[in-house]
Order: sequence, then C-alpha cells, then structure tokens
Amino acid sequence: MRKPAVTSVPIANLMAERWSPRAYDESAAVTPEQVRALLEAARWAPSFGNTQPARYLVGVRGTPSFDAILSALNSGNQAWAHRASLLLIGVMVTTNEKGDVPYAEYGLGLASENLVLQAVELGLIAHQMAGFSPDAVRSAFSLPDDAVPKVAIAVGSPASPEVLEEDWRIEREKSERVRLPLEEFAFTGQWGKAAL
Repeated sequence: MRKPAVTSVPIANLMAERWSPRAYDESAAVTPEQVRALLEAARWAPSFGNTQPARYLVGVRGTPSFDAILSALNSGNQAWAHRASLLLIGVMVTTNEKGDVPYAEYGLGLASENLVLQAVELGLIAHQMAGFSPDAVRSAFSLPDDAVPKVAIAVGSPASPEVLEEDWRIEREKSERVRLPLEEFAFTGQWGKAAL
C-alpha cells in the first residue's frame, strides 16, 4: 500500500514514499544483502566531527536476537511488529576516547533516517518506534553503560492492512498522512512569521 506525501513542490521520491506502516507480510524475508545495505546506509550518515555514535542491534525473524527485541517492545508494538522480517534497536554511544560524544542522539537520528530511506529504495517498509524497554534491551544484549538504546525499527515487506485484524488498526493504517503546513513549519525574521 502506497501513501506518497502530498507536497507543495516535488521532493525526492525516497522521502515522498517513506511512511511508517504496521502491516507486514509475515511470510516475507529480508536477504543478507538487504540487511547489509540498510546498515551500510546508516553507517555513512553524517555525524558531528565524524564521531559515528550510531550502533544497531540486529534481529532477523527466527533468531534469538529478533525474539529479544520483540519481547522488549511494548504490547501495542508487539501486536504488529512480530510480522516484520527484521527488528533493530538503534543505540547511541555517548563516549569515545576523547570523552563525551557531542550530538550523539542527533547522529543516531541521521543514521536511522538513512537506514529507513534505504529500506524504501529496496522496496521494503520500515517503522521506527519509541515504545520499548531500554532496560530490557540493556539486559538482553549486555550493553555497556555508554551505549544507550533509543529507537526500535521494524523492517519488512508490506501486506494488506487487513492483517492488522482490528478495525481501528486497519483504519489507522489506511488514514491520510498529515503534516504541518510550511507556513507553520519555517519562519523568518521572528518566530511565527512564515518564511514561505
């Protein structure tokens, strides 16, 4: 199911086609090459001073890592994410040999957006989630203190919204994508004065 962004001017197709579906085809699999491409895209994201704070915990469906990530998700996300082909946890490393890593969270965000856009390029879908237990992830994967789990990401192939079974979930999947208008998004001269 496609839900391209409705924009005031054309934008890059990868960005227009990216959204956060929850209807995954549980019979589909990701290939090792696809996993590698997702992680390479994330690896080449910009970061402050090339500090590269992003790390990923990777769980392919059918592996203990997938099960550990799935069990760390909240129940609302578990209800649909179990159908994904791949679950990841984006982790930010907050220190290196020079001390604290500046803008580590921003760096992880940039890397994760690269990963999600690469999923679009590969014909896959991806959904980023905040609803998970960082403590469960820390425990399951023995994370060091300076490794902070910040986002869970489901990746896979799309399915019909009907796989979500509950009417409210199906309707949410089909609903229109909405964003603030540019007039409320970009300002000039002073806060609230539309730039465009």
